[in-house]
Parts: sequence; structure tokens; C-alpha cells
Amino acid sequence: MTAVHTPVARTELAGLLTEAARSVSGILLTEYPTPPSRSYLHPVLGMLSAGPQVVGELTDRLEGFLAEPLPASSAGLFALASYASALGWLTESLAELTASVDQICTHVGIPTTPPNPALPTVPPQERHGDAFDFGFSALELAAIRTAADEAGLPSEEYVQVLSQSLLAAARITDACLEIASGLDQDAQYVLGQATNHAWIGEEPDSLPTLVRSLLARMGAVT
Repeated sequence: MTAVHTPVARTELAGLLTEAARSVSGILLTEYPTPPSRSYLHPVLGMLSAGPQVVGELTDRLEGFLAEPLPASSAGLFALASYASALGWLTESLAELTASVDQICTHVGIPTTPPNPALPTVPPQERHGDAFDFGFSALELAAIRTAADEAGLPSEEYVQVLSQSLLAAARITDACLEIASGLDQDAQYVLGQATNHAWIGEEPDSLPTLVRSLLARMGAVT
């Protein structure tokens, strides 16, 4: 005898998307204690530490949801498509962030194994006599030189790796904001406007926001 399964309520589907959006947004709020010797990594360490955990949590939720009979309604399939797109996009963005951080670490020569705390620290390689003028004020230059001294880097190199770190942070921030916004929009669509039909287009009755965004990005690349 075939069991009769109750269709998943739209409120539950929307809640799945809304909770995912909240988790993705939370990545941007995570702080991570950064030692002065690694201050140039501060812009990315919080997101780098929180991101994998969020991906794991979202994956677990999706697997738990899929453990039940798949939703047969178009609203259910719409929600799953949105959720899966968000998860894939976030995973890709975190991989790019990790690659950027690896490049920074390679550039500054961070070893793959933790240093022995019993060994003396490497003296700063600061070159205060070099020409170093990026339009900073005297106070800003003093702060940069202090931070560079603590990191054991020349000021020019410190500014370079900090700039790379800020750029990587900006990219993952943009991705998380777009993912969270798309999930929220799709959640509202599931609650109030989803019909029994969905198609690609600019009309309200269309594919999930994140699916259309990803298709647009793929089209821009090709």
C-alpha cells in the first residue's frame, strides 16, 4: 500500500529559505581574533572561519529535507532550486576566498606548520627610508608602519597584502549579500505568489532569483 504524504506547507518552504538567508548573512558578522603579526588577514579571517560551518549546516538541512519525500508542488521544487543554487554559489565563493587567502599566505611566507613559540621571532623588515607615499596622512603612515613592524613586513608589502585581503573580503561580502537577498526574495515569492507554473523570464512567475542570477553570470562569462 502506498503511503499518502502531506504536501510540504509553503510556510515551511519559505522558512527553509529564510533561515538559510539568515545563516549566510551571519557569515559577514563573524569576528575572529587576529594576532598583530597577521593583522593584514583580519578582513577575511572571520568569514573564512564561519563560512565552512555555514556550508556544513546548510548541507545538513538540505539532506534532512531531502530525506523526506520530495515536494511535488511547483512551490516546493522552486524552493529547493533556490536553496541548492544558494548552497552551490556560497561554496564556490568560499573556495575563491580560500584561494585568495592561500595566495596572501604564500606571498608573505607563512609556513604550513605552526611556528615553535620557543624560537625567537623574526625581526621586522621595515624600510622606513624607502619612498612610501600613497597619499596617506602622517597619522595613517605611522599606523601602517606600526602594523607592518608587528607583522614583520615592509610597509609597501604590508599595504599590498592588506589590499588583497580587503578585495577578497569585498568579493565574499558581495556574494553573501546577493545570496541572502535572493533567498529572502524567493521565500516571499513562495509564500505569496508562486503558482503551478514556472519559467525563465523577467515576470514574477519565473525561476528562483538565484537561479536567474547564476544564469545571468554564466551568460556574462560566455
